Amino acid sequence: MKERIKTIIAQVFDACRSEGMFTGELPDFVVESPRSREHGDLAVNVAMMLAKSEKKPPREIAQSLVARLQGCDPVIEKLEIAGPGFINFYLRQDAWHEVLKDIEDQGSRFGSCRVGKGRRVMVEFVSANPTGPLHIGHGRGAALGDALARVLAFAGFDVVREYYINDIGNQMQNLGRSLYLRYQQLLKKDVEFPEEGLYRGAYMLDIARDLILKQANKILDMPEDEAVGLCTQFAASTILQGIEDDLELFGVKFDSWFSEKTLFDSGDVPATLEQMKVKGLAYESEGALWFKATDFGDEKDRVMVRADGRTTYFASDIAYHKNKFQRGFERVIDIWGADHHGYVPRLAAILKAMGLPQDALGVILVQMVNLLRDGQPVAMSTRSGEFVTLREVIEEVGSDAARFMFLTRRSDAQLDFDLEVAKKQSDENPVYYVQYAHARICSMIAKAVEKGVPLSKFADINAGLLIEDEEREIIKKLAQFPELVAGSALAAEPHRVSAYLMELVGQFHSYYAKHRVVTDNQALSSARLNLMSGIKTVLENGLALLGVTAPEKM
Repeated sequence: MKERIKTIIAQVFDACRSEGMFTGELPDFVVESPRSREHGDLAVNVAMMLAKSEKKPPREIAQSLVARLQGCDPVIEKLEIAGPGFINFYLRQDAWHEVLKDIEDQGSRFGSCRVGKGRRVMVEFVSANPTGPLHIGHGRGAALGDALARVLAFAGFDVVREYYINDIGNQMQNLGRSLYLRYQQLLKKDVEFPEEGLYRGAYMLDIARDLILKQANKILDMPEDEAVGLCTQFAASTILQGIEDDLELFGVKFDSWFSEKTLFDSGDVPATLEQMKVKGLAYESEGALWFKATDFGDEKDRVMVRADGRTTYFASDIAYHKNKFQRGFERVIDIWGADHHGYVPRLAAILKAMGLPQDALGVILVQMVNLLRDGQPVAMSTRSGEFVTLREVIEEVGSDAARFMFLTRRSDAQLDFDLEVAKKQSDENPVYYVQYAHARICSMIAKAVEKGVPLSKFADINAGLLIEDEEREIIKKLAQFPELVAGSALAAEPHRVSAYLMELVGQFHSYYAKHRVVTDNQALSSARLNLMSGIKTVLENGLALLGVTAPEKM
């Protein structure tokens, strides 16, 4: 409908200009849905946008346009000029009814669009070091990354989900040494486990027991360096498999698992650093190799190779992001924890140095999750000894509840996750609130069929019977879904979908409390059931974008 109004205004503007009423070009203007029904169905700011170029007061311009807009399209019932020059459109009651036909025709594709134009986008998320199980903070990033990828794909982007595995460096050496010491302790060797620097979680004992089952005491006969190397590989492989299993339980699958080690095995890291030297982007000082980050907007230059010859994580990230764009991605979205905010400027600097467009990289920072139970902070997990794992949360509240709760707030806002709220079967639990509406509609349609009122196609109903204000507002809300998807994709904000679903369900529950769907009037019942079916389809499509199921019974 917004596009239809834009087309009407463009046609009227061209007609007015041909008569000498306007001299310039039609600017970009906005057609929006007013917050209050009193201001019409749609409001347009075109008169204010034209005021400067036409050198006329906006209300005078609005009056000229309204005079021509009157009667130019049958969907327009009334026009008003408001405030400084807004043009408010009041549409005919039946103007929105075709939305129900669109939903019926498009089904599971309703809401999809082509704003992405097939552009290749990589969403890299979670990417937790393979040094321990995923915790609840990783869960929020996983839900966000997967939902964003779903929204982008629905909006016409060619999306790849990637997990970057940090599988080299000191952390991996510490992981191998931690397992080696636990392995020896379980075999009754008198070894001391340092208080700092190593991984002390109970999960390391589980891995050590598994290692004993597979290797018995053979590792004790190996040279220490060789033993630690084997332990590193075993621990990393075991933990990474656990991470993959937990993510699959959470409904998250990656298209690609990219190993940092391959950047060194292929020679990408040293080759990239050499290219930077040749291009004058790097210099040596105090035995270290530095990137001239200050030349590209960063607050200070950054070390890529330390004085002892060891590369930094930044060096790997330079080669990794270069590799991403070499693979043909037009845009790369990285989802990181909020503690990485200081890393964003240096990555932006390296992309600028590479000559890549500044909008080619998007970084989304995910704030912390405060885990509560009945409003009280949850103590550390007894199972891991360090943190509450994602698997523990999923096993307690379920994947659907966890995902939806994670997606109820903007990623840059802290999130309170109450385990008891997530399990409640009441309106207080947002996922139950939405899923129950879907299940109620399914039950309603099934009972209507039992009573001899089948769900009819749009062509077979009298949509003109949908005259209640609540029916009109629900259909208008359904009509907003494609625009909502496009906006969520372009802004990289999938939480907009959950907010929309809760608003739609709020309208549905209010309507259901006031109006009977199946009445003594079969024609009216058929029309209202078709409306219910439209709501059901949009709920299914919206929940699918969040990776949440739409149960038919609850």
